[in-house]
Formats: sequence, C-alpha cells, structure tokens
Amino acid sequence: MLSGWLCNLRLRHNVLILTVHQNLELVQCFRYPHGARFWLALTWVCLMSGYATDETEECMPLTILLAHKLNAKIKALERSGTWPWIRLDGKTQVTMEYKEKDGAVEPIHVHTLVISVHHAPNMPVQQMRKELMEKVVKEVIPAKYLDENTIYHLLPSEVFIEGGPKGDAGLTGRKIIVDTYGGWGAHGGGAFSGKDPSKADRSAAYAARWVAKSLVKAGLCKRVLIQLSYAIGLSHPLAISMFHYGTSDRSEEELLEIVQKNLDLCLGVIIRELDLKRPIYQQTACYVHFGREEFTWEIPKKLVY
Repeated sequence: MLSGWLCNLRLRHNVLILTVHQNLELVQCFRYPHGARFWLALTWVCLMSGYATDETEECMPLTILLAHKLNAKIKALERSGTWPWIRLDGKTQVTMEYKEKDGAVEPIHVHTLVISVHHAPNMPVQQMRKELMEKVVKEVIPAKYLDENTIYHLLPSEVFIEGGPKGDAGLTGRKIIVDTYGGWGAHGGGAFSGKDPSKADRSAAYAARWVAKSLVKAGLCKRVLIQLSYAIGLSHPLAISMFHYGTSDRSEEELLEIVQKNLDLCLGVIIRELDLKRPIYQQTACYVHFGREEFTWEIPKKLVY
C-alpha cells in the first residue's frame, strides 16, 4: 500500500522583496555557444527525477491525484461561501491498496483516508465530519474505490483552530513530495519553489517528467522512472538513468537510446522546448506540478523509433 499526501497552507501577509545579483562565480558558468540564444551550462549540481504510470489518464499515481483533488474541493466549498467556517490550513492523505503484475500497478481500493481542515471556533466536530464525508469524500473519490473496509480519519484531532506555522513548528518551506508524485518514483531533494528555470532543480525535473510521460503515452512501457544528473559548468547531463520496472518488452538500454535520439536534455534546450521563461509559476504555487494539462511538460513528445 502506498499513500499520496499533501499539506495545503494558504496565508495572507505582506511580503518584502529584496533582489540582489546572483553569485558571480555561478554567473560565469553560463556559456553561449557561438551565438546560440540559450544557456549551455548549469550553475549548480543536482539529481532530478521524473515518473509516469499508466494507472491514470494523467499518467500520475492515483494516490497523489486524489489527495490534491480532495483539497481542491474543500477550497472550492470555502470560496463559494458554502463552508464559511473553513480556514486557511488543511491536510489530506490517501492510502490505497494496489495489485502489482509484471511491474505495472493497478489501484484496487482506498485503504485509509485522512482529512484535517483548519476551521472556525465552536464548530461541532460531528457536523464537520458529516459534511466532509458527504460533500468532499463521496464527491471526489470514485465509489468503486470505497468499500466497507475503507478506514476514514476525518478531523482525527477533533479540533484544528490554530493553523499555519504559528500552530506547528514554524515555516519549513514547500514540501517537495507534495509538489511531485506523493512518494512514488524518487526525488533528488531539490525544491522547486523560489527557483527560475535556470536552476535545473526545476527545469530538469520538468524535463524528466516530460520524458517519462512521453514513453508511457507512446506505449513503450507502463511505468517508468527517469533520473537526470547535472554538474556545475557542464551543459549536458552527466548521466541518464532509466527504470521501467519490467513493464516494457524493450530493454532499458533500448528505451534510453530512443530518448537520446529524440530529446536534447541540455538545460538551454529544455528551457526553449518547454518554453519555461513564460510567467507560469504562480500556477504551481498550489497543488501538484505534474498531471496538469496546462503545462508544456505534460504534453507528450511524439517519439520516433
């Protein structure tokens, strides 16, 4: 069983913006090859991962998709005025039982579901639990995944009045697993938030997802993990690793050859091909970065092989 989880926190506050020049030692690592209009070399060292699975149309793990959809539904009810008692903080988690066959995975049913909502004082806990079940759980989770064995933890703390960093241990930053695949695949440790596409922590993660989804949508495998490693001052990845979990009739070496023939994973080319200099990043400030059709890295590349 695997879980998809997220912590959704929305705070309103004043922000002081201080802009300074990037470290000149890093800036000098940018190189322009013979008049090319894109960056050739990186300014940092990183290992980034991309994952895709055929268990959903979006090629995303069902657990993390459902966790985000639960949270989005709660926010929609608050914004519409249906639930004026909802406050800014909130958390959801979905644990599913899967059937595995030849490396591919198929979701069977929701084993455990957790929803905690930040709420106004003096709200009866039983009323909140009933409304969460009727207006969120049953609206979002397909009925085929819920049965008499599903365990529900709706507001398990019973009271959640003080939310946000003040009520916990301070602001830790945006959670990298929430932003990606909910624990599936792998993660190199680099966050996306606060970084422009010149940082491979962000752009290479999008490229790795682009590669993974392109392979799955082409029918070359049912499930795949792509890992890209980069180093400061170097243009192309030091290594491209691929794991298809035994879900392809081709070897991982053959799939890698297809990727290398169809895609240039130099940072500058990634930025150009995925059009990453557009002002799109506010949209990624909530919910997941992947499985959303509005982003270019979610459009599979037609592979020639």
